[in-house]
Amino acid sequence: MKYDVVIIGAGFAGVIAARELRHDGHKVLVLEGRDRIGGRTRTEQTYGVPLELGGTYLQWSQPHVFREILRYKLELSPPTLRRDKRYWIAGGKVHSGAAEDLYKLAAPGLEAMLADAQEVFPYPYEAGRVDITRVDRESYADRYARISDPLTRDLASAVLSEIATFPEQQSITSLLRYVSAIGNWQTFFSSAGGWRLKTGTKSLIEAIADESRAEFRLSTPVAKIVDDGTQIVATTRAGDSIQARAAIVAVPINTLHQIDFSPGLRMPTKRLVEERQPNLNFKLWALVRGQIEPFGASAPIHANPLSYVQTEYQIDGDTLVTCFGADRSKFDIFDRNAVQNALRAYVPGLEVIEVTAHDWVSDEFSQGTWATLRPGQLSELLPDIQRPHGRIAFAGADIAQSPYIGWIEGAFESGSTTARSVSQSLLAGR
Repeated sequence: MKYDVVIIGAGFAGVIAARELRHDGHKVLVLEGRDRIGGRTRTEQTYGVPLELGGTYLQWSQPHVFREILRYKLELSPPTLRRDKRYWIAGGKVHSGAAEDLYKLAAPGLEAMLADAQEVFPYPYEAGRVDITRVDRESYADRYARISDPLTRDLASAVLSEIATFPEQQSITSLLRYVSAIGNWQTFFSSAGGWRLKTGTKSLIEAIADESRAEFRLSTPVAKIVDDGTQIVATTRAGDSIQARAAIVAVPINTLHQIDFSPGLRMPTKRLVEERQPNLNFKLWALVRGQIEPFGASAPIHANPLSYVQTEYQIDGDTLVTCFGADRSKFDIFDRNAVQNALRAYVPGLEVIEVTAHDWVSDEFSQGTWATLRPGQLSELLPDIQRPHGRIAFAGADIAQSPYIGWIEGAFESGSTTARSVSQSLLAGR
């Protein structure tokens, strides 16, 4: 049976692409290597709450996301606990106060790093409209070097620790685009990590998949895609072949090397596949004994393996804390004692009962977490993968045209944009 489009990957980009193509009347098959849809999001009903093991945070400042929330009449949930207490590590010491105190102290450093955001990206949704070659070569580490005072540098690093996980390997352009798009760095941080779907990200992606009425095959990883100029043949690892008029490959950058493309990819995209994206960080949940005072905590990535922490739920007399860290290879996310020791560096005496996590770095279908690009990739490599490769097109949060690369918002934009391009080509008879 021949399809109009075969989509590889059932994360948010692949699933929304399937819905848009089905609305245009195309016959669509979605192939997914995992035994579930959702990509790098995963909702588990644990401790009586929808626990997000991957992508979580959504907000009305993200236009594609909010369109979908309204479409399916889903409800955004504000931060469940008011976190008036904040701990941070700077100058080798633990400090405490209100969150506003930390941002006030870090402001001079953040201004030094981000003051030119709107100058560099006057059109944050259209990065290619201006020449960003020079600034795209700058890393977070290069911008940290602008801050002469070590204590102020630590403070800025603590604020950015959730996103600047490999500062020498990440281009500063990702953060500059976020800040330009949303107006200023203060608004960005207030909107980036609090609001979530009341029923979990699973409820959103399942609603999109249900509406699409596309055909889904799970546990079906693809090994090879051949474009002979007239059709696509996708071959699964099990040896099954699927014919289609076009293909959309919507898998993470770090997994593209697992698919054999014929003919071979163009050089800029081949380089992107080889270089990969650097985010190999982690997220975990720690169940802490007792109903502790809600708090947030952050540190420069060298100062604590759990560089960003915040309480999220209080359940049956205990407290759930979500924790982020920079480098999965240097920390055992399933070691309860290791997690407890890292948390006690902020708040002495905390007792961790249990740890829950998904290892996205070891997961063969992600091989990393949310994407941030390396210096030079946005300007030199991304434009090529965003264009069709014959009858093969690419989509995904990692390669979004919007500022929200690595976010669910970016996946929505990329999936819908790519689907429209492919649909127009097919409807024109190409």
